Amino acid sequence: MAHAPYAADPELSRGRLYPLRSDGARGPRDEFQRDRDRIVHSIAFRRLRHKTQVFVAPDDDHFRVRLTHSLEVAQIGRTIARALGLNEDLTEALCLAHDLGHPPFGHAGEAALKAAMAEVGGFDHNAHTLRILTRLESPYLHHPGLNLSWEMLEGLAKHNGPVRHPGWALAAIDREWPLDLDTQPSLEAQVAALSDDIAYDNHDIDDGIRAGLLPVEVALEQPLIRETWEAARARWPDCRDDLLLREVIRDQIGRMVGDLIDESRRRIAAAGIVSLSGVRAAGAPLIAFSPAMASAERALKRFMYANLYHHPAQLAVAAQAGRVVAGLAGAYVADPDRLPESWRLTLPDDEPARTRHIGDFIAGMTDRYAIARHREVVGPVEMPDGI
Repeated sequence: MAHAPYAADPELSRGRLYPLRSDGARGPRDEFQRDRDRIVHSIAFRRLRHKTQVFVAPDDDHFRVRLTHSLEVAQIGRTIARALGLNEDLTEALCLAHDLGHPPFGHAGEAALKAAMAEVGGFDHNAHTLRILTRLESPYLHHPGLNLSWEMLEGLAKHNGPVRHPGWALAAIDREWPLDLDTQPSLEAQVAALSDDIAYDNHDIDDGIRAGLLPVEVALEQPLIRETWEAARARWPDCRDDLLLREVIRDQIGRMVGDLIDESRRRIAAAGIVSLSGVRAAGAPLIAFSPAMASAERALKRFMYANLYHHPAQLAVAAQAGRVVAGLAGAYVADPDRLPESWRLTLPDDEPARTRHIGDFIAGMTDRYAIARHREVVGPVEMPDGI
């Protein structure tokens, strides 16, 4: 498929920090296809199947976790990239990798780990994604990290926009290989960021209703949901609510994707963008919802925080999850001999590297591994029932 002139081009990639072997032994793939495949084959990607999306350590096999969410984001991202003539492989790779840096228990775990590491610079899941890919995930014999392309690392570093004040982890990576943090990201990275929003805006509604924390009648108080529901009900007047919900989620994703494609085309044309350098020099994002949809999407987010993410049952689980992460951090900092052997052997002697190393270990844990380690090194922990 022919790409637009402003799409990322693997033939024009700035390359990798460490040169690749060039004998063709690993198959006929371009730079961005290799990036995608390295993500899919990574241990960090596999761990996402046991990391919280919305519900901590969910008992129901049908709830989303970080892995299934990432796959759904990638599907949405590829659809948008194809419609806009962007590079689908880079878009997919960015979508698949965007959540690799999340610690156990989602945002509750991140808040606890950030507090535990406050004296050594804190913790940020986005920067930790880059740290995993450039430092911690090291399956190759001749270099640390996955040795991804510059475009891949740049997109992950600033898919939410230019980074004016990078924290310690991202700053260290940027010093080693500058990622032009003060410019706009590629359109592929911008697509990945909004594909993430579209996916969780809609799929969290589905999971919240399925969990019994977001009753359908409460969900229908939200204007965007109600509008989509009423349109689907008009087409399927006799459909059961649970089946109609699936239609609503599909319809709403379709509405948001279609709006984003139309508005992005308008912005790209209005800005006269004809190259990737023009994208990076633009003073604002070019991938965006229309003003009306952007307003509706912000209202939907506010509704979800009020009625699902901050639901008393969710807050109770989050509080306990935070105690698990804080307890692990305290125990390992106080007695690093409790670390597994491979982490003990690579423990730095000096601060802040020593505590950050312990933070790396905790951040890589899945929910269930964190609970098991807490029971081993701290004491019993019971997550509240009902989730």
